[in-house]
Amino acid sequence: MVRFQGLAQGTYYSVVYCDEELDNYQLEIDSLLVAFDQSVSLWKAGSIINRVNQGDTSRITDRWFIENFLISEQIANETNGSFDITIGPLSRAWGFGSNGVREVDSAIIDSLLHITGFGKVRLSDGYIIKDDPRIWFDFNAVAQGYSVDVVGVFLESKGIENYLVDIGGEIRGRGKKPDGSSWLVGIEKPADDQNDERTLSASLKLDNACLATSGNYRKYFEEDGMRYAHTIDPSTGYPARHTLLSATILCDSAAFADAYATACMVMGFEKAWDFVESRDDLEAFFIYSTSDGYEAVATPGFQNAIVDWYED
Repeated sequence: MVRFQGLAQGTYYSVVYCDEELDNYQLEIDSLLVAFDQSVSLWKAGSIINRVNQGDTSRITDRWFIENFLISEQIANETNGSFDITIGPLSRAWGFGSNGVREVDSAIIDSLLHITGFGKVRLSDGYIIKDDPRIWFDFNAVAQGYSVDVVGVFLESKGIENYLVDIGGEIRGRGKKPDGSSWLVGIEKPADDQNDERTLSASLKLDNACLATSGNYRKYFEEDGMRYAHTIDPSTGYPARHTLLSATILCDSAAFADAYATACMVMGFEKAWDFVESRDDLEAFFIYSTSDGYEAVATPGFQNAIVDWYED
């Protein structure tokens, strides 16, 4: 079995796979992830997404950018706008951007809502068309999961059928471990403090599936006794306020799992539960707050994959 890990997209990555020749593809995967960042990363100067955001109207999109856009468009439509890649200016206003500066009041939010909304952008023959040039894209809630799929597809192109790819907690598993057992992954418990030690709420088998989690308990700020989560509701421009602490989605694609998990965090527990239950292609594990602490619930298909539930 081949194992290696490294850094990508401001976080860790870990790759494990079974290969009789023990070929190590870390250099190729590192190069692939660097190239991917040049397409859709906001942290790379000169990336395609940054050029689009800065008003470049030439036909500069590539396959990765287009596929992230189309996935985002599909999920925006399916979730009635709960997922929206144009909320970047709102996230920055609330202090969740790279500079961490919070500049927000009701007038600012109202003005930013005029330049957000997925219905105000479209893709035509490789060109991005905006109703307003100030519209700004952020693929952070889909691109990390998509990069997991990119690495998985690369491994499959090398004839590798049994592997586990993890980039910052977004995971894709295919096949089995060398002993024939399933790949095992964990779901983190909510933390009262952003710096609390990470512990697990449950562990599950990942049989030819992908997993992604979105949570509000490690990215937030507090002001005047109120906690403001990093998940922005595109319909209001304000941080989503409800009892849902984290949403973990199980499906065939890490990109879709990543985006659906974010959409669920915007919806809140009840709407998210109904949404997932209406779908044959999704399973979910939700953690929500109660007067006594928090509770965890899973859809039937997700329950079938769980190996252990961990008590408080």
